[in-house]
Amino acid sequence: MYTDFYGFSARPFQLTPDPHFYFESATHKKAMAYLGYGLAQGEGFIVVTGEIGAGKTTLTEHLLKELDPARVLAVRIVSTNIESDDILRLVANAFGLESGHLSKAQLLDHIEQFLQARARENRKVLLIVDEVQGLPHGSLEELRMLSNFQQGHRALLQIFMLGQPEFRTRLASADLEQLRQRVIATHHLEPMTEAEVGPYIMHRLKVVGWSGRPEFAESAYAALHSASGGIPRRINALVERMLTLGALDHLEHFDAATVAAIVDDQARDETKGTPEVRTATAAGTTPIMVSTDAHILQDLAERASQMEAQLAAQDAQLRRILTLLIDWVERENEAKASLPLRAPAG
Repeated sequence: MYTDFYGFSARPFQLTPDPHFYFESATHKKAMAYLGYGLAQGEGFIVVTGEIGAGKTTLTEHLLKELDPARVLAVRIVSTNIESDDILRLVANAFGLESGHLSKAQLLDHIEQFLQARARENRKVLLIVDEVQGLPHGSLEELRMLSNFQQGHRALLQIFMLGQPEFRTRLASADLEQLRQRVIATHHLEPMTEAEVGPYIMHRLKVVGWSGRPEFAESAYAALHSASGGIPRRINALVERMLTLGALDHLEHFDAATVAAIVDDQARDETKGTPEVRTATAAGTTPIMVSTDAHILQDLAERASQMEAQLAAQDAQLRRILTLLIDWVERENEAKASLPLRAPAG
């Protein structure tokens, strides 16, 4: 591991979002300003979009870390392709409410009662909906209806939407006019500028105890920006490979030539598939080669994580339903046992 070679306490460029590595680029600073403004309003929708790997999840984790839980209850759901019949149950589960056996009307009533209880505690409730670009129209309408809950003139729920760039196009469509009217703040995360790449890399290195090894030339930062387009996750993938190579070859200095070698190596992986996973094949057939490109693997890992979260929610619902069925059967048995029995004839 390069962490041992360079004396790091952890991997500074791992692809999994971690709020400890949050770097406030110009676009992230602006996004936090919009979020602060939106939270101060205490109502409506806040929308943040960005390319895959632009830092939406890291921004969210940083926001959650900054919020005072005594004043704001924030919950998060991953909403990829959740139908309207399930979105309310997913929200209820996020709030810790029973949902498995309830009708839609009962679900709405329970959610409203929950929100009113938090309002009596003088706590705001923030619902963070991730991957919102995959939600069907009906599910977006259900979220819009939830935003209508209020106590007096005070909104009971505020919703923060995270999505990929295509959601901006959807939001501008005529069929989402009512939702769009409730959006009080929106921001699109732009890629980092070339001037921000160096401070970004140094920030992440210092978090894990960087002491000057390895050194990065200015030319390396420019090359990394060019190769990544300024997308943080792509930068992370490239620098991760650079550090691995550096540990293997005992490199203490990275420059544009090092970045070029890494980019060429990555390109070869994308076309050839390295390492190759060859399937067992009959004689004369061509074995299948699977690419292990870091971007593809990360996207697959994120989708797997989202599916795991959805399966966990479904499993929780099934467990609650099973518990209710067991309780019902036991009550039926107890009721039968307590019935007076007719004396046998004769």
